[in-house]
Amino acid sequence: MRIAAAELQPAINEWAMQRPKTVSPSALVGQQRALSALHQSFNIAGRYAHSYVVTPAGMRVYDVLKEVEAHHRWIHAKKYDWVYVANPDSAFEPLWVNLPSGRARDFVIQLFEFFQTDVAVRGPLRDYMVDTFATERVEQYLDLVIDHTFEQLPGSELANIIVTHDDDEPFILCDRVTESSLFGSIRLQSVEGTISSGLHLIEAGAILKANGGILAIDAEELLLQPGLWRKLKYILRTSQFHWPQPGDAKIAAYYQPEAIPVHIKILLLGEREIYAQLRERDRDFDNLFPFLADFSSHYSLQNKPLAPYFDYLKYVEEQAAILPLADDAFPALLKFVSRITDFQTELSLDTIAIMQLLREACAIAQAEGRPQVHREHLKQALQQRYHRDGYIAELSRRSILEGQVYIDTEGSVIGQINGLTVVTAGGHEFGEATRITATVHYGDGDIIDIDRKSELSGNIHTKGVMILSAYIANVFARNEAMALSATIVFEQSYHEVDGDSASLAELCCLLSALADAPIQQGIAITGAVDQFGRVQAIGAVNEKIEGYFELCRARGLNGRHGVIIPQANLSQLNLNDDVITAVADGSFHIYAINDVSEALELLTQIQQKQLYERIEQRLNELQQGERESSWWRRWFD
Repeated sequence: MRIAAAELQPAINEWAMQRPKTVSPSALVGQQRALSALHQSFNIAGRYAHSYVVTPAGMRVYDVLKEVEAHHRWIHAKKYDWVYVANPDSAFEPLWVNLPSGRARDFVIQLFEFFQTDVAVRGPLRDYMVDTFATERVEQYLDLVIDHTFEQLPGSELANIIVTHDDDEPFILCDRVTESSLFGSIRLQSVEGTISSGLHLIEAGAILKANGGILAIDAEELLLQPGLWRKLKYILRTSQFHWPQPGDAKIAAYYQPEAIPVHIKILLLGEREIYAQLRERDRDFDNLFPFLADFSSHYSLQNKPLAPYFDYLKYVEEQAAILPLADDAFPALLKFVSRITDFQTELSLDTIAIMQLLREACAIAQAEGRPQVHREHLKQALQQRYHRDGYIAELSRRSILEGQVYIDTEGSVIGQINGLTVVTAGGHEFGEATRITATVHYGDGDIIDIDRKSELSGNIHTKGVMILSAYIANVFARNEAMALSATIVFEQSYHEVDGDSASLAELCCLLSALADAPIQQGIAITGAVDQFGRVQAIGAVNEKIEGYFELCRARGLNGRHGVIIPQANLSQLNLNDDVITAVADGSFHIYAINDVSEALELLTQIQQKQLYERIEQRLNELQQGERESSWWRRWFD
């Protein structure tokens, strides 16, 4: 089936016309699944209700978590300021006092006045402080030191504020995870040769700073540090934070602040692979982290309305801090966000990728002195990007144009076809044509894959060759062995070939050789095939089409060039404007098929039935010759 130009990209103009007049910037568009998991987690208290958050590439974690916390607060704990105070019984074991959020400095000032007040008249000040700061630990500590003076306290320090909350921060993000940044530390000092520690050397980490609230931790950073995961699990299981001994094992300096109770909600941030490994290798993980908040990297239009996506684009536009987007910029932007998802009905939520494009287009607009970012600025930014990344693709295409790599795009040849592959170099993907050839000879029906024999074939490609061999055996050798064998190879390929996207091309090439039927060289083909000849979807379909189009355009389009793709890949088509224009004017064609028979008819201009009859006739002649030869051998033997 020949594909019309209108089907080669999403309905971007229609989408742009649906843009609402009023938008509300939001980073959480399309994330209902993840938000539901976090909402359930935040509604539950206790130590066994933490969450693992899958963070796709390009997501701005801080923005997302800030907006999440604004809508879904964890209300099962309360934030306090934390102060370590001198222990009247031990200079090496300070005690903790918790205070209402933001009141730590006032408490230390009041405590200093408390010790300056005569012991006999401290009662009213004690009652005032108990009423003012209103925590049980304040009352307990004041009762403990009610009759102590400064001179009676061991050491030379009264208090150290460990954690104070000047503002009601929504959460703590620990994305640079070290032992000190996560758990805090107790430093050492040397005074006249004596190594010791003190109140002022206690520093809190993210665990204590977020105590009573939400702590988000980068999972990969956490797991790269030996021992940190085990320490975190211990704190979550016991709800107690015990300070490590200061210094290392070679320094004997005892200092042990009182353990602080911990009530916290943990969000582990990371990739899905890390989540799978933790579930598989750590038996405690499912108990501590039963909630999976799976943030998506795309917005599907199949089950969601389009309008909310413009709220997301407004958020990205604001974060990018660019000139306003003109109306004509939105079709080009929507084409870009659809292209990077590889589906016509899905739009990207890769915030950073979209911001990069917008900022580059904005820079072009500003250089021209324009007040808005227009369509041509976005297109120019994309062209500059392709130019920057396209050096390897240009070298590959030049080697074909100069004849160093032999690729036919004209005429017809028996047993030769142009397959399509995708090359990844430095993060940039491009499609290129590869010549596949097949020869047949007298034999016992084996199909020899030269790439596999020379150890240049990956497992998936080998599987594809075995599948097409099974198809040929199923069609032509059900009742008796074939008297023909064949060899097949990717010509001028000197690196490993993998993937099954060339199995359809290989099958057509083999059938061409078996039937002595020439293949049109102007038509390239990509697709996987099963044992029954059904054509299956492949990846990178846009890059493959565009790569072959550029080669044909360089040689001169003549209306006989085109590409055959699986019908299942139609929903992924999102081609550049040059290809769409060429298809519209008939100088280039794209065909979508469901079965190998359709591909054969397009490539050979011969109906499948006639083609297979030619193959069967050839096989019958060979079988007859083999039987006669076998009779003469038996007679003379």
